[in-house]
Amino acid sequence: MIRPMVSTDLDESPAERMFREATSLEDQGQLLEAEALYRNILRAEPGHALCLVRLGLACAAFERFEEAISCYDQALATNPDQADVHSYLGNAHYVCGRAEQAIAHYEKALALDPDRADACHGLGDALNSLQRPKDAVACYERALAINPRLAKTHNNLANMLFALGHHRQAIAHYESAISIDPDAANAHYNLGIILAALGRLEEGIAHFEQAVTIAPGFANAHRNLADRLMALNRDDEAVVHYEKALAIRPDFAEARSNLANVLQKLGRLKEAIVEYERALADRPDYPQIHYNLANGLHALGRFDEAIARYQMLLTIKPDHAEAHNNMGLTLLALGRLEEAGRAFERAVEIAPRKVDSLRNLAGSRPFTAGDPRLPALEALQNDEESLTDDEQAMLHFALGKAYGDLHQHERSFHHLLKANSLKRRHVAYDEAATLRLLEGIQTVFTRDLMLEKRGAGDPSPVPVFVVGMPRSGTTLIEQILASHSGIVAAGELDDFSKLTSALRARNNDQIVFPDVVSAMAGEEFHELGFRYLSSIRAIAPTAQRIVDKMPSNFSRIGLINLALPNARIIHVHRDPLDTCLSCFSILFMGDQPFSYDLAELGHFYHAYQLLMEHWRSVLPEGVMIDVQYEDVVDDLERQARRIIAHCDLDWEDSCIAFHETERPVQTASARQVRQPIYRSSVGRWQPYADLLQPLLSALQINLPDRS
Repeated sequence: MIRPMVSTDLDESPAERMFREATSLEDQGQLLEAEALYRNILRAEPGHALCLVRLGLACAAFERFEEAISCYDQALATNPDQADVHSYLGNAHYVCGRAEQAIAHYEKALALDPDRADACHGLGDALNSLQRPKDAVACYERALAINPRLAKTHNNLANMLFALGHHRQAIAHYESAISIDPDAANAHYNLGIILAALGRLEEGIAHFEQAVTIAPGFANAHRNLADRLMALNRDDEAVVHYEKALAIRPDFAEARSNLANVLQKLGRLKEAIVEYERALADRPDYPQIHYNLANGLHALGRFDEAIARYQMLLTIKPDHAEAHNNMGLTLLALGRLEEAGRAFERAVEIAPRKVDSLRNLAGSRPFTAGDPRLPALEALQNDEESLTDDEQAMLHFALGKAYGDLHQHERSFHHLLKANSLKRRHVAYDEAATLRLLEGIQTVFTRDLMLEKRGAGDPSPVPVFVVGMPRSGTTLIEQILASHSGIVAAGELDDFSKLTSALRARNNDQIVFPDVVSAMAGEEFHELGFRYLSSIRAIAPTAQRIVDKMPSNFSRIGLINLALPNARIIHVHRDPLDTCLSCFSILFMGDQPFSYDLAELGHFYHAYQLLMEHWRSVLPEGVMIDVQYEDVVDDLERQARRIIAHCDLDWEDSCIAFHETERPVQTASARQVRQPIYRSSVGRWQPYADLLQPLLSALQINLPDRS
């Protein structure tokens, strides 16, 4: 601040007395009153240089920068060699977006006084705004050489160093800024950004938390804190901070879109859709929100709306490869196979190194000799070191499929082994615990327990459960059922799984499924059945039967029967080797952690077989039927009639024309169930027999000598 020489003579002029009063008011924080006195002085003495400078500073404090510039210019007209005034002018021109003029005044200030740290800092800011980062760094470093205690300069220098990739130096300067001014919310925020970018999420979160503690109204800090919390799966905490960011800035479209993302992740899909739509009201041309909304609509099964939204996005950003890819997945679910293939092709054309799109294109139709898709996959394999493990796994699954279609079985299996090995590295699977659980279910659900607890559940006949191993034919059976006018196929629902996971003993919260079942009373089984029925009834209020095709419900069959005694269960099974090889050939979208190692896959299948034998021994007659996939292939109508009869419905011929039924299918069999019945998947394992020894051993299968 300027400190004028104030006369103490008894005969000081009225202007001098007023100026002294004005500076005193300014020092007391009464800036408006001081400004009024400065203006009075200038009416009497228009060329009062000190008064012009002080009035300029007051105008700048109130963000009236053009007035401030006018005052400074008038002061310099009296004396052009005032370094401080040139620095103030530089600040004002910079704030008004006139970086070149700002630079001229900062340089003049430094020519007059080379030790002005504020001018060095301002010059750094202006040079940065003109995309001259290295020059800006030099200015900030010069400012700190003059005065090392400038927290804001440390912060801005760190920003430059971060942008230039000098991460370690950037972190050191952010930390210096914080040590000088622990309440520098911006420095905490920026340090959080760089730490999070370097993968040090917990440390980054700590600094974001500091920033919002210091400045609760810091919307960007709340948003970035929420982003990192979501990355660590601390989703409920993330929701809190997104909501705080939006309370501060209701039009913060990025925060609202990310709030919708975490709501979608939490399964709160309808709420997510509302938030995406609100975000788009603020940012209608923001491609990422259109993309996220389309994905949310797909997840809700609103496929036609999802396609319309992808198309809207592509009018804004025609080269959005992920939108083409995901629209292809939506079209595939609807059975629009040719359109899906074209969407995948467009995605690959835009981003030929995008492995997910290449994988989906590879899966869109069988490979044939001379197929142009294969060279693209092979070319990417030659540069696979540049890919992440996940991308490499996708690539090798696609190559495994390609060579399998071309009957190059050893080559195919080589890629499947590599793909599964890459995937298994990143899958958390405790085989021993899983096998203990499946065995423990048999121990709990004894014949005596099933008799003791029987008859208390909800009596509705509406639910039909299709269960079995993945890739055993469950989607085919679901499609046959869905072709009946009285049946609605709801897909793979996790409702019963969630209800089971929520079960706790009344007197001990640590007793969970399956052990909790022994302590459950009759009304608890009824409540479980009623809650499940209510959730699926919302999907199809008037349907005679609703099919839940979650294969893993095979582990809950006993509980399903106690909670819903009139529900029908259809167990689909297929040749064990065909089933397991098919699982080993697929990169599952859902959670199938047992399928990425041949021995683990075989052990799981064996445990599943034992559990299914157990259910057959304890279930009441007529509750469950076994459907052999190969029997369906050999005699579709006979098996389809048996399935419909098990559901206690009259036969309809549409059930054998299942491939003509128009309905969404989101499993890996989406393409296959659009075709008439075929036999090519029966005995698929045989060309691979010599390569399957770990699986054969785990399944306790001895093949005849093939020599």
